[in-house]
This record gives sequence, C-alpha cells and structure tokens, in this order.
Amino acid sequence: MGTDRETSDRTMPAKATAQEVDAFLRQVALTPRVAPQHGGRGRLVFALDATASRRPTWDEAQRIQADMFRATADIGGLDVQLVFFRGLGECKASPWVSETGQLLRLMRQVECVGGHTQIERVLNHTLAEARERKVNALVYVGDCLEENPDDIAMRAGELALLGVPIFAFQEGEDSQAKACFKEMARLTRGAYCSFDRSSAAQLRQLLSAVAVYAAGGMKALEDYAARAGSEVRLLIGQMR
Repeated sequence: MGTDRETSDRTMPAKATAQEVDAFLRQVALTPRVAPQHGGRGRLVFALDATASRRPTWDEAQRIQADMFRATADIGGLDVQLVFFRGLGECKASPWVSETGQLLRLMRQVECVGGHTQIERVLNHTLAEARERKVNALVYVGDCLEENPDDIAMRAGELALLGVPIFAFQEGEDSQAKACFKEMARLTRGAYCSFDRSSAAQLRQLLSAVAVYAAGGMKALEDYAARAGSEVRLLIGQMR
C-alpha cells in the first residue's frame, strides 16, 4: 500500500443466529454517539486481520466494504481509515479517505501474508487517532487471537474513556478470540457478531448498519433499515 504509513509501537501508543443478530443491532442502538466535530463528517477506523487465515475471504471483504461505504453516501458519508496487519510485525494505516473508489484502490493493494495477530497495535493506533480528533467507531474484522487478552482489554478500556465503541466481527468460532472480541465490545459499549463464509450478505448488512449509525445516528439507521433487507427491518423494529 504505497500511500499507507507503517505503524509502530511508539506511534500507535458458524453463521450468526437471528437472536445473535438481533442482540447485535440492539447493542448498536444503545451505543452512545458523539456527533462529528464542528458539523463535519464522522470518522470510522476499519481494521482487518490480513494474515493467511483470512485469505479465502479477502476478495469478498473488499466487496462488502464497498457496500458499507456506499450505504453512508446519502447521509453525508464517513471518512474511513483502513488499518490492516499481516506478516512479521507489519501493521499499516491508510490515509483517511472519503470516496469508495479510494478505499477500494487501497484494499486492492493488500494481500494476505502469514503471521500473528496484532490487535493491540490496532487499538493503540486508534487511540492515537482519537486523541488527535474524534473517532466515532472502530470496526474490527478478524478470526483468531494470538496475544494477551488482558493487554487488549486494557487498550479497549482506554478507547472507552474516549467514547470510541468497538464493533467486533469474528469469522469462525475460535473460542479464545470470541471471548476477547466480546470483551472489547462490552468495555466500549460497542457490539460483537460472528459470521462465516455463508453469511456474507448478513455481514454486509450489519457493517452497513454500523457505518450508517456512526455517520448519522439512530434516525439514519432507521431510514437505512427501511431500504435494507428484511432481516435488518425486522430487527430494527425489535430495537424500538
């Protein structure tokens, strides 16, 4: 990713059931939202595990991200920063972008490489960004955990103090990752949801719902639900 900046520790101080999706969207509705500063656009950090285990779903992730971004266009949109980690200690963040084409061009330059998870570095990076200017939400998509969950929980707690909710999406059923991702969401008053390769459409709707909510709040989410698939409309009705 030619325009990305390499992050550093110094600068970065099974398919979900209907009930699980329902619970996820209820959590989204309860997440405190801070309006973008000075009437500006919302800011969302979109972080991805790009290690080898994610390779089979990487192309689909690009398409899902594009749909998520488009869902916010009619309400003023979002500025999105793509963060990914892979390989031997590689963790990069893109510039903040405001157009779907820019985001997709950045993603197309990324390929999955074997390595360990670096979730704590993602959280440290988000902390640094949020201290500089308000970040409305962090979306994290990953499948496993190879770090100390207590260290990650500590960083999540710091994000909670800055009002940054974490929306954690887990591919697969790794139990250690599940416990950690749920705790990240709980501490920040965000939300957790699991998915698998057969639920791409469901993931697309949920990611779009989070993006719309971060950009425009509950009213925007309700308007989105009216246009979205039956799953989201039904669950938004339960959220009321």
